[in-house]
Amino acid sequence: MVVFQQFTRFLHTTRAVYASAEKSALAALRKKTGYTFANCKKALELHNNDINLAEKWLKEQAQSLGWSKATKLAERATAQGLVGVLVRGNIGAMVEVNCETDFVARNENFKNFVDHVSRVCAQYTELTQFDGDLWKSGFEAEALKNLKTPDGKSLADHLALLIGTVGENASIKRAICFKVSNDLQLSGYAHPQTTSAICPQNVTQLGKYGAIVAFRGNKIDEELQKNLCQHIVGLNPKKVGEEGKDEPNANKDEETCLIHQEYLIDDDKTVGEVLKENNVAIIDYQRFECGEVATNDDLEQAKMSN
Repeated sequence: MVVFQQFTRFLHTTRAVYASAEKSALAALRKKTGYTFANCKKALELHNNDINLAEKWLKEQAQSLGWSKATKLAERATAQGLVGVLVRGNIGAMVEVNCETDFVARNENFKNFVDHVSRVCAQYTELTQFDGDLWKSGFEAEALKNLKTPDGKSLADHLALLIGTVGENASIKRAICFKVSNDLQLSGYAHPQTTSAICPQNVTQLGKYGAIVAFRGNKIDEELQKNLCQHIVGLNPKKVGEEGKDEPNANKDEETCLIHQEYLIDDDKTVGEVLKENNVAIIDYQRFECGEVATNDDLEQAKMSN
């Protein structure tokens, strides 16, 4: 009788330990992959609770399902999404990735994908050789989807994986890449801001609006850089402008030339006056607004520059 009780207690303890380990593996897999409870449970059951094998299986299933879903959902509009802005030293990349709903735009898997696209674009830019102070190139959807990622797959493969994960259509709309040399430097900003850092390096900022700006000047104050990026996001100038060549608009509210616009932070001054005071010049910039329809002027501005 005592032996039977001990054996029963052993079985109960073993089952409890196994159940606890199974529950722990399930929680870890869900946190790591973001897939549903049912899918993670099935993956673990198929692979004897081996998290690594289960994760690999889930990704393979999601990839296959993603391509199937991507084909079925391809015609559905993707009006929501995020702009990603990444600046790393003398390299900058800004991308727009779209989805169907704002709910998915707030999803961590979607945010991670925008970061991934930004870093692939930055990596491509890093390999680019050029002469001069500034190289700038715009990419449309098809060119972006064909870019290779560090794992050897294309961004199109990763996009299909995302679609399989979030369950709705998504698209990589466009990107702009900057590379500078000599005395030029880059700064970027996304709105609404997701980080407290003034000019974060190697951090993909996410928002509905974004800007990358190429400055010339010595020891440019970071707060000034951020404020000028904010100004471009907020007032949407069409060009930098040149003193003596571009005349200010008689109606200040309709001014589209950056140097003649009232400074967003202090409307007693123009942007041109602020730049002169700080011995800074804006050489070039690009602004994205999520969901906007690109005009001919936007496409012209995004052409390669040297």
